[in-house]
Amino acid sequence: MNAERTKNVAADTSDREITATRILDAPRDLVFQMWTDSKHLAKWWGPNGFTTTTHEMDVRPGGVWRFIMHGPDGIDYPNKIIYLEVARPERLVYKHSGDEGTEPVNFHVTVTFASVGQKTRLTVRSLFATAAERDEVIRRYGADKGLEQTLDRLAEHLVKM
Repeated sequence: MNAERTKNVAADTSDREITATRILDAPRDLVFQMWTDSKHLAKWWGPNGFTTTTHEMDVRPGGVWRFIMHGPDGIDYPNKIIYLEVARPERLVYKHSGDEGTEPVNFHVTVTFASVGQKTRLTVRSLFATAAERDEVIRRYGADKGLEQTLDRLAEHLVKM
């Protein structure tokens, strides 16, 4: 019983996560497409006031998405995503980092797309190596609020579809 208790404690990563869940009024195939098509991502990706320019996007295991998030303050934030798992239309798993020559912000993201009738339950879970790294991206970049705003923008984009 002690081994089981230790295992459960070791599995708790909530202090290293930023997680958000939304019910979106669109079928999961469409929501998955919004996450994997750069033309759509350009219309909703990022917090309020941000725009996104994609330089490369290859959605397959080992594929890379390089993009720049342009902040409303004029600062550009180069990003690089390496896809680890692509299970269309249920799941995306990727590693996120800053692009070469930029501050490294590294974490793993799991995005799940679950059908709920004609709607989709979208869950985004970002997992950091340490709680301190998670806390730093919240403090420095507002990553928790940024994720919520990004998902708001996705919901708004889906309404226009």
